[in-house]
Amino acid sequence: MGNYRLIALDMDGTVLNDRQEISKENAEWIHKAMEAGITVCFSTGRGFESALPYAEQLGLETPMITVNGSEIWHRPHVLHQRTLMNASMIKRLHELAMQSDVWFWAYAVEGLYNRERWIEPADNYEGQHWLKFGYYTENDALRESILAVISQWGGLEITNSSPWNIELNPAGVSKAAALEELCTLLGITMEQVVTMGDSLNDLAMIRAAGLGVAMGNAQDTVKAEADFVTLTNDEHGVAHAIEHIVMKG
Repeated sequence: MGNYRLIALDMDGTVLNDRQEISKENAEWIHKAMEAGITVCFSTGRGFESALPYAEQLGLETPMITVNGSEIWHRPHVLHQRTLMNASMIKRLHELAMQSDVWFWAYAVEGLYNRERWIEPADNYEGQHWLKFGYYTENDALRESILAVISQWGGLEITNSSPWNIELNPAGVSKAAALEELCTLLGITMEQVVTMGDSLNDLAMIRAAGLGVAMGNAQDTVKAEADFVTLTNDEHGVAHAIEHIVMKG
């Protein structure tokens, strides 16, 4: 077995199948890795509340990276570090979303807001502790035009968690940066980390890890940068990678 000490798993499109479940096969191999002394953690764009049930299902009392790295947890409910987004930036992103007439969402410490449920009053941006903003549209031209505008602003980490969305965090916040912080906490190096993911918000951690694994369903850019491409999330690709690469070295 390679000298791997940590496996960091993206959730949607990776450890979760398209029905948002962790398969029996994935759970089995995650537990085998843990039994072999490897720490397994989630590294997700999701907020803590929606990631937590899956951590509990697997019995993970391990660190968690949520909201693309804006939050790092020592273990569930024990926060290590949180990076907030500027309220004035959220205001600009929200105004652009309204002008563009697209679906949008925003994670704050206080909860998840979106087009259907926004803050009260609607301009009380300073009243929340913001973490992330996202846009969703299957209209490629519209999505590209939004991307072109925000790319000029600066101060943002721009990724996606599917080909149809745009995800925004404060500049410098990424799953990779969060993993580097976790390595410091755990006393290991990035060379000892295995990362698995499918989207642009996984790209930095796939590049930075000792072993970067792209899912069979990953975006082409992610596959091109990975050390190994496993099966899809509906074919228990995480289990396949742990069995064939991680445990065999």
